[in-house]
Amino acid sequence: MTHKTPELTKFTDALPIIPQLGPHQKGNSFTYYKVRMTECRLSLHSELNPSALWCYENSYPGPVIEVESREKTYIKWINNLPSKHFLPIDYTVHGAHKDVPEVRTVVHMHGASVEWESDGYPEAWFTNGFKQKGPYFRKKVYEYENKMRSCTLWYHDHALGITRLNIYAGLAGFYLIRDQHERSLNLPFGQYEIPLMIQDKSFNEDGSLYYPKQPENPVPGLEASVSPEFFGDVNLVNGKVWPYLNVEPRKYRFRLLNAANSRFYLLKLDSGQLFYQIGTDSGLMEFPIGVPEIMLAPAERADVIVDFTNLEGRKIILENHAKAPFPGGKMPDQNTAAVMEFRVSLPLSSIDTSVIPSFLLPYPVFKENSISRTRFLTLDDNHDQYGRELMLLDNKTWDDPISEKPRLDTIEIWHLINLTDDAHPIHIHLVDFQILDRRPFDAEKFKKKKVISYTGPSIPPEPQERGWKDTVRANPEQVTRIIMKFGSYTGLYVWHCHILEHEDYEMMRPFIVIR
Repeated sequence: MTHKTPELTKFTDALPIIPQLGPHQKGNSFTYYKVRMTECRLSLHSELNPSALWCYENSYPGPVIEVESREKTYIKWINNLPSKHFLPIDYTVHGAHKDVPEVRTVVHMHGASVEWESDGYPEAWFTNGFKQKGPYFRKKVYEYENKMRSCTLWYHDHALGITRLNIYAGLAGFYLIRDQHERSLNLPFGQYEIPLMIQDKSFNEDGSLYYPKQPENPVPGLEASVSPEFFGDVNLVNGKVWPYLNVEPRKYRFRLLNAANSRFYLLKLDSGQLFYQIGTDSGLMEFPIGVPEIMLAPAERADVIVDFTNLEGRKIILENHAKAPFPGGKMPDQNTAAVMEFRVSLPLSSIDTSVIPSFLLPYPVFKENSISRTRFLTLDDNHDQYGRELMLLDNKTWDDPISEKPRLDTIEIWHLINLTDDAHPIHIHLVDFQILDRRPFDAEKFKKKKVISYTGPSIPPEPQERGWKDTVRANPEQVTRIIMKFGSYTGLYVWHCHILEHEDYEMMRPFIVIR
């Protein structure tokens, strides 16, 4: 019996503009924030009863935290959540057995280069009031040096075994790094720069969030079981189902984030307009590019400018055209194809002097001859004792000994060898990387003989991926090559698939950066 969200009217609620969080304390050399996690009830659509959610600072999405590049920022993440989870927990999943508290959190600043003790290691979790702590918990106040260029990061929960539930419950927010160079470019700013967090959800009749207790083929003997993926019935932007945004006939800058559990988004404007992309996950690109569509796997970001000049009176729908699961699943229906609506209905408040610059930022390319190590890592599909799909990295589980030990300040190339039917967004903590290429290969031959036999030429990264990245789409039956420098910090980090159901069910591995 498949679940269905109650019928809702599209584009009836205004897009929420996410509030910005002010610091708790500001000194000459540092800024200090306190961010509390609480249960709150919010209206996600005017035709639904308010939904119980888990929020950062009573806001879903969490408030925008904005910092300067190289500004030392301290954040105390405070868990004030109840002791019982309102979503179904599968106790067979690593890190979620009955020997740990049901509700536990740890915050990862996605895309940040940060000391490992402040990275949100999945086993550094803590409970309400820090009463119980995971084995890798080191500190209550996280330290962010923000050494990156201006970029769009996001913070979200990362607790081992229940990340899919905690983020779905609402624990995600934007973290923006600013710098002087970005300011000098005269991009749209202030009320004309809007972060957009896109997610999919399903609802029960009473307005509560629906998350399946069991996969489509229920697992005998288990009350609740992890699903291979989760796809909601409706799309939300900034915490509203199918919102609309009134805009002026001028240029706007949108920071797009796919914060869904499993859904990929292929975004297009139904007016046929181009997006002018100016940035990737980790900051500005070298040149802006005009693209008719933007592909975002879970956790990927795109920084874009949309020009509404001369479109007075128009209504423009942001649509999704990605299959689910991606790339072999079904096309979206009318509910999952609709994302939000722009209404060019406001008068021009002042002359638009913002620009789409012809040049943004130099992009130093890593040289392949400067690498110290090449790794070949597989993305594998297995089955567990219950016959469930078990996704693995390099055929290893979370608890297997650490096999990746890059040295500080060395450059490595990783070959991601996808032997599964799914595209996997692979996220590596600590580093920004560049995509070198993707190349089709004979997956069946590799499974039998462990040799890579390429079946076609190498494919360069798509124009929209030519910039600094922290998450890459590894397509099925392709080898995806990325190059990166393991810089700034030593210590314990993780790399994983950012389909949250995969990440929670074994598709995550620790790595350690050594001197």
